[in-house]
Amino acid sequence: MMKADRVHPWIRRVAIEVGGWTLVVLGIAGLVLPGPGLLLLASGLAVLSFRYPWAERLLHPVMARAMQAAELGMLTWPRIVLSVLGALTLMTTGVIWGLQPDVPGWWPLEERWWLPGGWVTGGTMIGSGIVALGLIVYSYRRFRPSRSEH
Repeated sequence: MMKADRVHPWIRRVAIEVGGWTLVVLGIAGLVLPGPGLLLLASGLAVLSFRYPWAERLLHPVMARAMQAAELGMLTWPRIVLSVLGALTLMTTGVIWGLQPDVPGWWPLEERWWLPGGWVTGGTMIGSGIVALGLIVYSYRRFRPSRSEH
C-alpha cells in the first residue's frame, strides 16, 4: 500500500483545494504587490491540477511566462542589479516596518494607520525578499550564458 493511499480522500481533496486556491490568490496578489506572483500562481495551478483539468491547461502557459520573465530579467547587468536592489529594498522595508518607528509629523492619517501589522507584515516582506533573491540566483544560474559559451 502506497503512503498516498493511506490519506483519507476527503483530507487529500480539502488539502488540494485549500492549498491550491491559497497559492492562486497569493499569486494573483503577487502580480501587483511585491512578491513572486507568477511562481505562486504556477504553484497553485500545479496543486489544483491534481483535481482539475482546466488548472493543468493553464499551468503550462503560466510556467512559460514565468520562465520568459526570468530570462528577460537576466539579459543585462543593469536588470540583474535592479532586481537585487529591489529584493534588498523590500527586505529593508520589512525590517523598518517591523521595528515600528515613531509616526512622522508629515503623516496625514490617524496614527493607527502608520505601518499596520508590525512584524507580521514586516516578516512577510522580508520573506518575499529572500524568495526573490533565491529566484534571482536560480534565474542567473539557469539563463546567464557561461563564459565558455561566448
